[in-house]
Amino acid sequence: MGKILMPMEASSGNLQVLNALDGAKTQWYHFTAIVIAGMGFFTDAYDLFCISLVTKLLGRIYYYSEGSPKPGSLPPQVSAAVNGVALVGTLAGQLFFGWLGDKLGRKKVYGITLMLMCLCSIASGLSFGSQPKGVMTTLCFFRFWLGFGIGGDYPLSATIMSEYSNKRTRGAFIAAVFAMQGFGILGGGVFAIMMAAIFDNHFKAPPYEVDPVRSTVPEADYVWRIVLMVGALPALLTYYWRMKMPETARFTALVAKNAKKAASDMSKVLQVDIEAEQEKLDEAMTDNKFSYGLLSKEFAKRHGLHLLGTTSTWFLLDIAFYSQNLFQKDIFTAIGWIPPAKTMNAIQEVYKIARAQTLIALCSTVPGYWFTVFLIDKIGRFTIQLIGFAMMTIFMFVLAFPYDYWTQPKHNLGFVVVYSLTFFFANFGPNATTFVVPAEIFPARLRATCHGISAASGKLGAIVGAFGFLYLAQSKNPAKTDHGYPPGIGV
Repeated sequence: MGKILMPMEASSGNLQVLNALDGAKTQWYHFTAIVIAGMGFFTDAYDLFCISLVTKLLGRIYYYSEGSPKPGSLPPQVSAAVNGVALVGTLAGQLFFGWLGDKLGRKKVYGITLMLMCLCSIASGLSFGSQPKGVMTTLCFFRFWLGFGIGGDYPLSATIMSEYSNKRTRGAFIAAVFAMQGFGILGGGVFAIMMAAIFDNHFKAPPYEVDPVRSTVPEADYVWRIVLMVGALPALLTYYWRMKMPETARFTALVAKNAKKAASDMSKVLQVDIEAEQEKLDEAMTDNKFSYGLLSKEFAKRHGLHLLGTTSTWFLLDIAFYSQNLFQKDIFTAIGWIPPAKTMNAIQEVYKIARAQTLIALCSTVPGYWFTVFLIDKIGRFTIQLIGFAMMTIFMFVLAFPYDYWTQPKHNLGFVVVYSLTFFFANFGPNATTFVVPAEIFPARLRATCHGISAASGKLGAIVGAFGFLYLAQSKNPAKTDHGYPPGIGV
């Protein structure tokens, strides 16, 4: 699994256009493709994870309870919906757009997903209603469709990058697209810090314990809306370039069966003359053993175990990865790294949460992705995945068993360091490899579909992790649980 060959090479590897792509030197168009596809992933990560920066603020603004010793928090069903609805939309989008990408072509569907993401990012920030229920309902509606667009970006970005790459550095290029997710998480944190600092400076407010009503200034309502809406910008900036990209040669030749167009497109991109070879393609395509469908015995025999491997590993990874990312604020509050909510005003709380998440992203999440980019074609996908899963397991056990030891204030820093290492080895590990492998291992006409199925399995794990953590992390003591929640087992 170190170097994974494209399966369809067996049937038509002697086509000049595909040989030219496989053997091409790394050149400018590779980096252009990484940036264009990668900005989609920057947007995906920003949109999916920025909600965790503002959920506490939403609780303070819309669910304040007079006389309560603690600031308002989102009720269980509302919190579950706000945190989880985009993941449900992503799962649906991955399956739908993955299938559509194999039917209509990567390029046609790519623009649709991007526009959906832009429109729904803006609409999420404009969520309207005179009552909390109205605002939360419209927010969840638009975040579902935002997730649906994000879902399409997974199989399409991975497939486009794998089909544009040369054989020698294919893993690194696909991993580089995915690594933009780290910058998206980091960008969300940095932007929230800036917004919170500006608003806190202009609209002074006392901590909640001093004055519960004045601790949340009316202008705080703008903070979460601006944070959500800015997610549309990076996607909009790359829309034009996405539309200018030619369809991938592998789709044009092997799925649309148009060798002439594939040769013409890639001649422009690679700046070399490529022969069309339509007869050779037609000859190869008459071989029935390469025309099997997704639900056929032949697919099960050739790729059944591959699909089981890509779906199960992504499912198991995302249970841990998403629950830890979406609820970092609760974990940091539990160990005392973020001060108790009542000691801050609403905007200060956003600042502290964003600062903590940015530090984790900067020190562990982003470096983990780039370690994968630099090493994936040297040590292989399988090795990186194995190391990542093993190290995540070890570090999570180190945090879990002596948990009471870590919650003491003098050990906070140690907890944060070990916790950061779980993120580092998620990204220098299965979070990257589960994305790369499905883009390489399946045949061209089923590649986006199979990547979509694998990614959707991951989002199913994310949903399990997000909803599970939300309820289980509540205190065992009924007096200490958040309003409306049943007792859990504690963080």
